[in-house]
Amino acid sequence: MVTADPRTRLHDLARSRGVSLAQLSALLGRNSTYLQQFVRKGSPRKLEETDRRTLARFFAVEESELGAPEDISSKAELSAERELWADIPRLALGASAGPGAFVPAEETVGSLRFPLRWLREQGLDPAMLSAILVTGDSMEATLRDGDEIFVDHTPRPLRNGIYVVHVDGALLVKRLDFGRPGMIALISDNDFYPRFERPAEDVQVIGRVVWKGGRL
Repeated sequence: MVTADPRTRLHDLARSRGVSLAQLSALLGRNSTYLQQFVRKGSPRKLEETDRRTLARFFAVEESELGAPEDISSKAELSAERELWADIPRLALGASAGPGAFVPAEETVGSLRFPLRWLREQGLDPAMLSAILVTGDSMEATLRDGDEIFVDHTPRPLRNGIYVVHVDGALLVKRLDFGRPGMIALISDNDFYPRFERPAEDVQVIGRVVWKGGRL
């Protein structure tokens, strides 16, 4: 069924995903007010086909919901894509591998698309993953400034490894050691940064780092 008002639908999709119209405009390579003008002032009257397709794939909806003529073949294509690919949301925050970064409001700024089969082979549930940016050099050479990391939020017993944590008002990525009862040691792979400990109740574990990617 074709959506009666694609502007309202786009606005609702953006709000539910926590992404702004300006960010979506940037995703399309447009100026920051492009989609705001479309939603609020009706200019342009309809989205260009390439823009509509990009937005439909970003939100994993049919193009007809954004103003395209309903097409049975497009439904089949979308269904096939959902079975083959998973879109991992990229959060608009960075996990500091340096002195520490205060946590901004959490919102998405796009997604990273990965083969669903590969994720499952790694034992990962796409619904429990998010992607964030590493900032700073304290985890070099394991993680470098500018790397993208997948954080697995699946509830599991904690064991030594690399995690994203919220501690002392900052979001950090550190290697955690749970060897001392009641305490957690936070360790940097870069020897320039000293390890430190906090009581376990003072460390909020956001998730375990399970993948990294970055420029060579």
